Amino acid sequence: RPDTDESKMAAQSEGIRKLMQAERQAEEVVANAKRKKAQRIKEAKEEAKKEVEKYKQDREQKFQEQMKKNAGSKDDFAAKMKVDTDQRLQKINAEVATNKEKVIDRLLELIYDISPEVHRNYKPPKS
Repeated sequence: RPDTDESKMAAQSEGIRKLMQAERQAEEVVANAKRKKAQRIKEAKEEAKKEVEKYKQDREQKFQEQMKKNAGSKDDFAAKMKVDTDQRLQKINAEVATNKEKVIDRLLELIYDISPEVHRNYKPPKS
């Protein structure tokens, strides 16, 4: 019977060794899976970061294009307003030059033409 006990112990010892080996292999598989998962998460974060950066750049480019477009229209509007203002000033100056003598003559005529008369609201005192 000692052979059977020894063979049982050897078999149990072999079984324990196989279990421990299987446990180590399982730990390695779990550790590899965790590393791969961490790597995939890191890659996903980097990819998302790149996509966000690309989106920001696209939006910034569109914004800059819109600003250039609006700035151009503002400059065009300002130039148009300046031309319009200059034309109006030339027209006013031409009218002033044309009517200046007439206005001065009319003012002098009104100043020198004094015709004294009693104001219509004046009521002479009763005596």
